Amino acid sequence: MTSASIPASAASRSPEEARALFRSGTSGPTAGWAAGHTQANLISVPADWAYDMLLFCQRNPKACPVLDVTDVGSWTTPLAPDADLRTDLPRYRVWENGELTDEPTDVVDRWRDDLVSFLIGCSFTFEWALSDAGVPLRHVEQGRNVSMYVTERPCRPAGRLHGPMVVSMRHVPPEHLSAAIEETALLPAVHGGPVHCGDPAGLGIDDLARPDFGDPVAAEPGDIPVFWACGVTPQAAVMASRPPFAITHAPGRMFVTDARDEQYRVA
Repeated sequence: MTSASIPASAASRSPEEARALFRSGTSGPTAGWAAGHTQANLISVPADWAYDMLLFCQRNPKACPVLDVTDVGSWTTPLAPDADLRTDLPRYRVWENGELTDEPTDVVDRWRDDLVSFLIGCSFTFEWALSDAGVPLRHVEQGRNVSMYVTERPCRPAGRLHGPMVVSMRHVPPEHLSAAIEETALLPAVHGGPVHCGDPAGLGIDDLARPDFGDPVAAEPGDIPVFWACGVTPQAAVMASRPPFAITHAPGRMFVTDARDEQYRVA
């Protein structure tokens, strides 16, 4: 079963409007929402795990580019000062000892005063640059969540945290491959350029039709699978490292910030 289709009006929504809809129960993927505004992955961990998470992100910046870290217990961020990180994402995941225990649409009742939240750059942000460069976005065309895969590439461990890199994949026509690489490389704060192009076996991926997260997305004839490091990587680390508690976004259902994409463009 695929994710809910992306509404036709999603791109024209302001970040405030998008977050209000998510707060009221809209729970589909955020690809294509709030054109020109930065999206972020979320992971919240107990304070005694926060240094390990910060070090994990610092050591694996391609997969985990940090946009903000909150104070202990805070559910607010300067990336969207009026937002509430407990309610304003389309869907969350709650983890206990590395096991997924719930996928609610808000986490007010599960919030803890000792949580530190990390907002990590998301590749949905650079999709506007791809679109402006003429690169087709097959998952948006098909109204699906992007495909994400757990790879055989290990991340550099940090303290108690370890795990594999997760990647997102987009089918790119060969005539647009150079533009896809060049445009995304200019946005390192949202994963930057691809980590792999072509044969998925090079990342240990057996079957593109069976993503670990998100939806399968159909290719057009001649399309090349292109893979970017993904902000779901911390969730793979949670599963591998088994901290006692964590809250994350559900894959593909991001925090839409007030920040503009151009703030993170390096040229």
